[in-house]
Amino acid sequence: MNIIILAGGVGKRLWPLGRQNNPKQFFPIISKKPLVKETYDRFLKVYGSKKIFLSTTADLLPFLKKIFPTLSPSQFLVEPSRRDTGPAMGLVALKMFLKDPDEPMVFVPSDHFVADVPRYLECFKIGEKIIKETNKLVDIGITATFPSTVLGYTKIDKLYKKVGDIAVYNFAGHTEKPDVKKASKYLVSGKYLWHGNYYMWTPRLFLESLQKYAPVIGGGLDKIKSALLKKDTKKIAELYQSLPKVAFDYAVTEKIEKKKVLIIKGNFGWSDIGAWDVLHNQLQGEADDNGNVVKGRVVHQQTENCLLFSHSKKVLAAVGLKDMVVVDTEDALLVCPKSQAQDVKKLIEKMEDEGFNSYL
Repeated sequence: MNIIILAGGVGKRLWPLGRQNNPKQFFPIISKKPLVKETYDRFLKVYGSKKIFLSTTADLLPFLKKIFPTLSPSQFLVEPSRRDTGPAMGLVALKMFLKDPDEPMVFVPSDHFVADVPRYLECFKIGEKIIKETNKLVDIGITATFPSTVLGYTKIDKLYKKVGDIAVYNFAGHTEKPDVKKASKYLVSGKYLWHGNYYMWTPRLFLESLQKYAPVIGGGLDKIKSALLKKDTKKIAELYQSLPKVAFDYAVTEKIEKKKVLIIKGNFGWSDIGAWDVLHNQLQGEADDNGNVVKGRVVHQQTENCLLFSHSKKVLAAVGLKDMVVVDTEDALLVCPKSQAQDVKKLIEKMEDEGFNSYL
């Protein structure tokens, strides 16, 4: 199976660390390694470097080449412009189709935390085997622990089978980013899993699904195929820019026939490091007696349950704070209640409207 690491996103909710020219996956958050390198290393021993590819955008390619200087140029799958995961995954599937149309592949986000790596890898081995046996799309769902409004939810049906202690379920539908009321109902029902975004299928079947459920993207990829064969980079960029900007979840997953999908329940200690509150929860093992997580040059007293990050030469000093996020960089400072950390993305949109683009 080919491993495709998705490394083209920005991660706006982790501003001011995550920037257009330095997204969150390119710097260390959990350990001393960048998130994308942690993701790569999980697969390296089992699959080998030649089976791992990195999907990214042209502007981020130089950063990835610095992190992975020994990879072949062919292992960097470059998206000419940002069109979201529908076209991005389609373009990757097209390029992999030209290499081997029926070898299973998996899309892996570059910014996830995984505690139990052996169990995590076992899920992909199971997924590859199921694809070869059934020709079905395989995805991984995670047991939800709170009503998230920034994740997709996968509804599971009856048990399909168990492989050891890992359960595989029939698919009963997908809802992308529900409101908090709906997400709370999903949590109580027990039939909905967080969508992990680990799509596994063959390149041929990915392309066929886009032709059926997102024909504008599918038709555009047909034209791009001709340009790829002619190595006409200008035409590829032009055609790609014309594709609709839409996530694969909306383009395909919410529309696909339920019988064509199986879901692996992947309880391997997972977290999507998508916002500061999530990161604070993930780093509780490093917290002090009052629940504070501190990084960099920080001095504090009478603070509780705070995330205090200093990524500048300045000293970050805090007194009497509770349930707050404070992130200081050389040119920007974020201060917000931890409960509103998910709203940082909206703040970035306001900054764009008010002309602060140079800080983004």
